[in-house]
Amino acid sequence: MNEQLHVVLGAGPAGTAIAAELARQDLAVRHVSRGEIPRADERIETVRADLSTPAAAIAATEGAAVVYHAVNVPYHLQVEVLPGIAEAVLAATARHGARLIVVDTLYPYGEADGEAITEATPWAATSRKGRLRAELDRRYLEAHRTGETSVALGRAADFFGPGVLTSTLAGAFFPAALAGTPVLGLGDLSLPHSYSYIGDVARGLVTLGTEPRGDGRVWHLPTNPAIATAEVHRIVEELLGTKLEVHTLTEPVAYGPFDEQLIAEYAELFYQNLIPQNMVSTAFETEFGQRPTPWREALGATLDWYRAAFA
Repeated sequence: MNEQLHVVLGAGPAGTAIAAELARQDLAVRHVSRGEIPRADERIETVRADLSTPAAAIAATEGAAVVYHAVNVPYHLQVEVLPGIAEAVLAATARHGARLIVVDTLYPYGEADGEAITEATPWAATSRKGRLRAELDRRYLEAHRTGETSVALGRAADFFGPGVLTSTLAGAFFPAALAGTPVLGLGDLSLPHSYSYIGDVARGLVTLGTEPRGDGRVWHLPTNPAIATAEVHRIVEELLGTKLEVHTLTEPVAYGPFDEQLIAEYAELFYQNLIPQNMVSTAFETEFGQRPTPWREALGATLDWYRAAFA
């Protein structure tokens, strides 16, 4: 085992997948979360800690060579809580001389250049959460520029895959598809839309964690070229051998796992489902030689996971 310690912060889908990928690559890994972390792999050290203060973050990351910031909070708390967590994580990585890998979103781009979103696309967010993410990203990159700590940002589109339950292609879609009941679609299903497979997200972030040449910039993690959400549905129909009945939400209203509080906060981001959104990951794929998992393989693995999880 490589004894250099990799510390993963956050136990949502991204953090959990990153920890599993680190263990798969035989890297020393500690997984930190405020809540309980199911111990599914004995190779992974688990620690419970509230990372909202520098002291707690410093203690939880003691000995780290690389820190992966995958902490998230409910939508309605993000603007208030995430800046403090960011400062605590930066303080911890600076104290330990660790490199910081940040799990990032497409929110900073807003509605800019949806037909081909690259790392050079302007940051044009108008939503509160989009402006917040852009401000945090500028802070991370400034920390790298000034030598406070080494930072790389890995951006992904909407997650899907094993372990992903709350996303536009997750818990309101796959269980219903398997059960033969109406599945949820958001917005205009004929438009191209980017979805990032959680396995590719984790592998991409671990690549950034083990390859310092990626430091100091934003990277788009490996993601298949956007296709229409209706085409995603068609592939699932082929894999299941059955026709899907789709319930489409053309505006943000509560439905299934998207309760009123969540959907009220997501409303300002609903534009993502009403415009083309094609995140291009060519730069990462070229630099690191890592390609996204083909659609059919990724969707098949996702269906298998949901089939087992909801059995």
